[in-house]
Amino acid sequence: MLYDIRQTTTYTYTVPVRVARQVLRMTPVDRAGHQHVIAHMLEILPDPAEREQGTDFFGNGVTWVTLDAPHDHLQISTRSRVEVLSTALPEAAATPTVEAVRTEALEIPDLSARAPCHGLFASRAVPLDGEITDWTASSFSGDRPVLEAGIELMHRIKDGFVYEPGSTIVTTAPHEAFAARRGVCQDFAQVMIAGLRGIGLPARYVSGYLRTVPPEGQARLEGADATHAWVELWCGRQAGWIGLDPTNAIPAGDDHIILGIGRDYADVSPVDGVVVASGDHVLSVGVDVIPVER
Repeated sequence: MLYDIRQTTTYTYTVPVRVARQVLRMTPVDRAGHQHVIAHMLEILPDPAEREQGTDFFGNGVTWVTLDAPHDHLQISTRSRVEVLSTALPEAAATPTVEAVRTEALEIPDLSARAPCHGLFASRAVPLDGEITDWTASSFSGDRPVLEAGIELMHRIKDGFVYEPGSTIVTTAPHEAFAARRGVCQDFAQVMIAGLRGIGLPARYVSGYLRTVPPEGQARLEGADATHAWVELWCGRQAGWIGLDPTNAIPAGDDHIILGIGRDYADVSPVDGVVVASGDHVLSVGVDVIPVER
């Protein structure tokens, strides 16, 4: 699938910001065997005094900017053309057992970005939690195929939690969303990650875009598509990392466009940094994910 992706993120400040140093993670990157970035543009208004681009440890695109003049708004616009490659999902019942994957993940002497060790332990936004671990463990008997169990957990989250925008905030901890049984895609992904890590399976956080399809007979609204989050579960050396979307109870596929991969949301938050100001702000985000006819 070929997509044109547009995102406009606008911060409107109640009091002018004197100076800001921002970290932007809004650049899709190539992922071998999954997606290819054909073109990308990032525009920032007002124009930054300093701007630097690079990649982080996980290979995500990062832009560092400094704004040193007073400003009452910040608008970040991105335009990308991305090709998402079709990849067949492994036969769930043929993947290694839960116990085999647990053992293998601990034995691999690899510290590279794709190594399973980075998805094994607690991280800044995903501490381990006994209740989540116990709840997750019921799907993961040691002799069960790991992807089969992961798909069951994905469906349990979809069926047992309520998707309710506004019920959580960006800093809501997994145990809070788990106790409330409600939240948004970030919460569902981090609850799933906490549970998988709690039973010794590598899991990591994926941020990106999800193409939405309007109801039959209705026009697609501009800005109605969504930024999204899902999970990748490591299923052994051969199968590798497999994307699972607990918000929609589907494997990550052609409609999922990867923006960043990390241990949790804190590794891939679209905008981060320091703002010197005394007031509040209003945030608005519009996203369009448009299939391109070849």
